[in-house]
Amino acid sequence: MGAGGFVAGDVKNYPGKVTRHVVNACVLGAMGGLIFGYDLGISGGVTSMAPFLNKFFPEVYRKEALDTSTNQYCKFNDMGLTLFTSSLYLAALIASFGASYITRTWGRKRTMLLGGIIFFIGAALNAGAVDLSMLIAGRILLGVGVGFSIQSVPLYVSEMAPQKHRGAFNIVFQLAITIGIFIANLVNYLTPKIAGNQAWRYSLGGATIPAALICLSALKLDDTPNSLLEQGNAEKAREILRKIRGLNDKEIEAEFQDLVTASEAAKQVEHPWTRILKRQYRPQLTMAVAIPFFQQLTGMNVVMFYAPVLLQSIGFENNASLLSTVITGAVNILATGVSIYASDKSGRRSLFLSGGAVMFVFQVALAVLIGSKFGTSGDVIELPKWYAGIVVACICLFVSAFAWSWGPLGWLVPSEIFPLEIRSAGQSITVAVNMLFTFFIAQLFLAMLCHFKFGLFIFFAIFVAIMSTFIFFFLPETMNIPIEEMSKVWKQHWYWRRFMPDEDDDRRALDLMV
Repeated sequence: MGAGGFVAGDVKNYPGKVTRHVVNACVLGAMGGLIFGYDLGISGGVTSMAPFLNKFFPEVYRKEALDTSTNQYCKFNDMGLTLFTSSLYLAALIASFGASYITRTWGRKRTMLLGGIIFFIGAALNAGAVDLSMLIAGRILLGVGVGFSIQSVPLYVSEMAPQKHRGAFNIVFQLAITIGIFIANLVNYLTPKIAGNQAWRYSLGGATIPAALICLSALKLDDTPNSLLEQGNAEKAREILRKIRGLNDKEIEAEFQDLVTASEAAKQVEHPWTRILKRQYRPQLTMAVAIPFFQQLTGMNVVMFYAPVLLQSIGFENNASLLSTVITGAVNILATGVSIYASDKSGRRSLFLSGGAVMFVFQVALAVLIGSKFGTSGDVIELPKWYAGIVVACICLFVSAFAWSWGPLGWLVPSEIFPLEIRSAGQSITVAVNMLFTFFIAQLFLAMLCHFKFGLFIFFAIFVAIMSTFIFFFLPETMNIPIEEMSKVWKQHWYWRRFMPDEDDDRRALDLMV
């Protein structure tokens, strides 16, 4: 057993089948990832389109298209341009706190529906934008929609899925993100060929389609048993649990009673935001902050939403850079399938660690490849096709490693470790940290590329090494543990057990909950 390992001892093994109802619920629910993925993919492509730059960021357009003497590392460095991309994530951060209350009181389903509606409105504003203020307003609404969706969707899927398949079903959310990225890359590649100077409007307006799909999916879904119990609807919760497990009342009784117990405990907690700061939740709180923080410092989002700009900056033509992002998007989807298969067989830790090792190798390789051609001056040179192919291959291998590790597990693990009484608050913290550092990376990346040059990839590689070490020592294995039994993994961990109360303390804490 590794330093952070956990051997599942006396944990419950609830019965349950992979029913049509649970597959429909988890797959349709996970479609909330489409809007996040589409935006990640679309913004980088749009910001590399000359008509878009000429209309909204003419100074960047001049440097990119007209001034060939500009340092290739710095040609896209513009705070207004980065604000276009990053404003969404700041809005999502703020929205996630309001989404916590709505998720808890209105339910997961209604929160997803509201997120889809707001995202649709933001996409329509972006498509019709006539000036920068309208563009940013649309981005802010998109951010609110994303915040609501990624607050509710991972919780929804984790609560609906049977324990032995929770990892696979939850990773469908990440698969939806990767599909959204791929579709966006494809749209960015194709629209300039058919839409002329208005291509960017089609790209941005295309976000209304995944938003509409999410709204329709949310209307068809049942809420989770956990959420229905929080709202005081015990009979409906029992009915939904029976339906998604494919069992009769007697067979689901043990799981249902544990959900009821967790719900009753949760209802006694009037202030989950205060509760989550207590010592006994220190392990979960640490993971809710550390995992999304590290996820952003893998450098993956840089590759996703700035890939076209990045590839143009190192010598690719516009169409070639957009085509390359289509290729990396396809790799992203395929590699996510590895995680769907392996997360409930090999475990979360092994995927985290193997992905980290591969990401580290290819971050360093990219630094060497780019540094050897552009050095620190960033002077424009002609990249041989074979050399450009190696660069794209390294990006693809990096993307594949992220897609089977930190991409899906960065959402899965935080969504499954919190007890019900603080689950919405915990997920809000995960979303807020993720969006905060996505905002910082989006806002600072082009300036960092300008100043760090090829060393930027070494910067991210160092963080990949740090986060892999953290996972090895501090993350216990959560595979196949019932979501309401998760406290046992912390009690048996070499470090976190010092924070966990014993069973007598648990009973006293339940009596004193406020």
